[in-house]
Amino acid sequence: MAVMARHKEFDRDEALDRAIGVFREHGFEGSSSTMLVEAMKIGRQSLYDTFGDKWGLYVEAVGRYSAGELEAHRERLRSGPRAIDGLRAMLERVAAQAHLACLGVNSVCEFGRRHDDLNKAREAAEAVLQPAIVARVRDAQAEGDVAADLDPQAAAGFLQTNLAGLRIAARGGASADQLKILTAYALRALR
Repeated sequence: MAVMARHKEFDRDEALDRAIGVFREHGFEGSSSTMLVEAMKIGRQSLYDTFGDKWGLYVEAVGRYSAGELEAHRERLRSGPRAIDGLRAMLERVAAQAHLACLGVNSVCEFGRRHDDLNKAREAAEAVLQPAIVARVRDAQAEGDVAADLDPQAAAGFLQTNLAGLRIAARGGASADQLKILTAYALRALR
């Protein structure tokens, strides 16, 4: 009698989203396999069968999280009647959610650029986000809301650094009012 392989009895994306929550709060090193399987509501063997190991799960979680953040940033960049409104909306969204740990920023803080597979997961989103911000900066320059003499690439890098800074400031205890002020200063620097 042939033994049939058991089908996975869990939603992979849902389990991955739960793992993202654990990794966001505890990082890779601080997240035990037990914490992960309990949060994901799967068995330990399912974790290994589906994701390979804890590192494979982490890299996939960072990739999924980064893709979700990318889409949220792009949606905000396209909002508002003027390009500067989109840039503001992107910064304000991050400021409003900065009290939640950011898996992307945390992965950079925890590992830097030491792991190629992790770098690729982060860089996939970056390769889309950077040009999107550059385009909105150029649009804002054409509309007269951003100084014409600013290098759009450098301005986009400045804004992305501010996104990370807002998240780190919030985790360090900055209040919502302080984050609003930082957002306003970031936009003021573009004039």
